[in-house]
Amino acid sequence: MPEASLYLFDGYNLLHAGPYREPRELADALASFVATRGARGVVVFDGAGEDLQLGPLAVRYAPDADSLLERLAAEHRERERVLLVSSDRAVLGTAGRQVAQLSSQTFFRDFEPPPSASAPPGGLGDKLDAETRARLERLRRGE
Repeated sequence: MPEASLYLFDGYNLLHAGPYREPRELADALASFVATRGARGVVVFDGAGEDLQLGPLAVRYAPDADSLLERLAAEHRERERVLLVSSDRAVLGTAGRQVAQLSSQTFFRDFEPPPSASAPPGGLGDKLDAETRARLERLRRGE
């Protein structure tokens, strides 16, 4: 998978191509993915929803996700290495030659999901009360 400093993700396109069932589940995995690469990311979903920041990943909702992805690619392609993840040929075709492109299926073929939330016994998580663990999880998610 090409390295980039900015990853742009076509939200519902990825959701339908991968193992995740809900946008939030996908967004959490993508936030971990870009964080491990020391990069930033934006996942854009069609429709209405609450925009939020999950660490290095911005979750955006737009009436037309394709238009927003195209605009973000155009705004950043001159000064950053941008990778657009989508299987939508129209979006990929208008992103520009300076933008690296990857289909959703290829992304998930090479994607290594973040480690599961269950940590081995005896770790720090076992020493924290439920309220503290919940607060830390909210911080991790940027809430």
